[in-house]
Amino acid sequence: MSTYQLVCARDSKDLARRAAETVASAIDLALDQRDRAQIALSGGNTPAQAYALLAQQHLPWDRVDVVLGDERWVSPDDPSSNVRMLKDTLLAPGTPGAHARLHVVPTVQLPTPEESADAFANVVTNICGGSPPVFDLMFLGLGEDGHTASLFPGTDAPRVSDRWTTIGRGKGLDRITLTAPVLSAAKQVVFLVSGEGKREALRRLLDPQESPDRTPAKLVKPSAPILVLADRAASAEP
Repeated sequence: MSTYQLVCARDSKDLARRAAETVASAIDLALDQRDRAQIALSGGNTPAQAYALLAQQHLPWDRVDVVLGDERWVSPDDPSSNVRMLKDTLLAPGTPGAHARLHVVPTVQLPTPEESADAFANVVTNICGGSPPVFDLMFLGLGEDGHTASLFPGTDAPRVSDRWTTIGRGKGLDRITLTAPVLSAAKQVVFLVSGEGKREALRRLLDPQESPDRTPAKLVKPSAPILVLADRAASAEP
């Protein structure tokens, strides 16, 4: 059973600051032990402010490998592309973060989502050691329906355990996603949760009796405690 450490931020700015500091600390810790660090980041709107702050941190970014935990099967310049958001925030030109090595999820340059998933598995295997591959940090979001990465309830993706990547289908789009074994293998897992609309999903995530069938985020089961960074609206803290 996973152990959760809930940290409540005062507001969105405080949440972004805490998130940026958490990622920076994970990178520092990894680089104290090895020549390179590998981190997997979440897409979506919530982490963008944190990534913009993180980009200003003067870290050895040229020794950091960055991937996305999931990506929509769209072109990299599509407004809904997660990699486009990363390039506008963490990897923005002229920032220290721009020196990180981004390993993009192959999408529409390949004929099918299935081929993209296979290619992404090769990317992850090549940059990470272990079986499943081990990231230093897995930075995740939480959907109102309890999904994380692109492991949506009621779909096949959450139960895939024999591959490192798969196709997640949610909200009308095919998505390429890391699977639960890879999410769980990370040395540190962090959930970032913001907004009143996420309150019920967060309650379910923290509930020991909650079923992963309804809340696939419960499938993330690392050996270390999971850090949950949430604002007051999501956590219902006064």
